[in-house]
Amino acid sequence: MPDYRDDLRLAHVLADAADAATMDRFKALDLKVETKPDMTPVSEADKAAEELIRGHLQRARPRDAVLGEEYGIEGTGPRRWVVDPIDGTKNYVRGVPVWATLISLMEAGEGGYQPVVGVVSAPALGRRWWAAKGHGAFTGRSLSSATRLGVSSITRMSDASFAYSSLSGWEDQGRLDGFLDLTKAVWRTRGYGDFWPYMMVAEGSVDICAEPELSLWDMAANAIIVTEAGGTFTGLDGRPGPHSGNAAASNGRLHDEMLGYLNQRY
Repeated sequence: MPDYRDDLRLAHVLADAADAATMDRFKALDLKVETKPDMTPVSEADKAAEELIRGHLQRARPRDAVLGEEYGIEGTGPRRWVVDPIDGTKNYVRGVPVWATLISLMEAGEGGYQPVVGVVSAPALGRRWWAAKGHGAFTGRSLSSATRLGVSSITRMSDASFAYSSLSGWEDQGRLDGFLDLTKAVWRTRGYGDFWPYMMVAEGSVDICAEPELSLWDMAANAIIVTEAGGTFTGLDGRPGPHSGNAAASNGRLHDEMLGYLNQRY
C-alpha cells in the first residue's frame, strides 16, 4: 500500500497557511463579498486562501493537478488536489465560526479518482481533522498531538442522531417526504451544516448525515476522514465515494436504512 504520510504532512502545511489567511479576515468590517453566477457568496478570503494553497502546491507538487472551488481545474495526471478554501462561506461572512478549509488529495484508480488524503481545518472552532488511506483518521492540534477517530456503534435508527444542512434541497429534489420520515424515525436531529456533521460522524457523536446537492470539493476530504474512521460515505444512490453530487455518511450500521428513507420520492 502506498504511504501517503508525506502528502498528509504537506496538507497540514497548506491548512496552516490557509488558516492564517482566513482568520486574518474573519469578522473584518471591510471584508469584500461578491455573488457568483450560481448566486452563492464568495469573499476575498475564499480567493486569497485558494491562491495561497495553489502557490504552495505549484512549488511542492508541480506535477500534480489542482481542482479548487474558485479557480477550477489546473493540470492533468493521476494525482489531483481538491480544495474548498472556505466551506461555509455564508457562515464566514456573517461571523459564524462554523466554516473550514477542506483539502484532499485524490488518485486515479478503479471507478475514477478516489480520495487518499484529507484535512479539514476549522480554525475559528480551534479544530482540525485528517486522514490518509490505510492510516486511520485523527483529530487534534498537530500530527504529533492527535486522537484517533472512530464512528459510533449505534444500530437502531430510533437511537440515532441525524445531522443535515437545510430543508430546501430535499424539497427541490422531491425527497422531502422521505427526509421528514427519517427525521421522525431518529432519536434527534440537528442542522449543523457544511463539513461539521461529517466530522461528527467520524468522531462518533453523530450517527448519520446527508445532503442533497454538493460539489466534489465539498465532499472529498470528508469522505476519506469518515471512511478511515470506520464509517461509510456514499452518494444518495449508494455509490461509494464523493462522486454522486450529493452525500450520505454514517457509522455504516445504519447506512442502508438511511438511504431507504432518503430515496423515497413524491
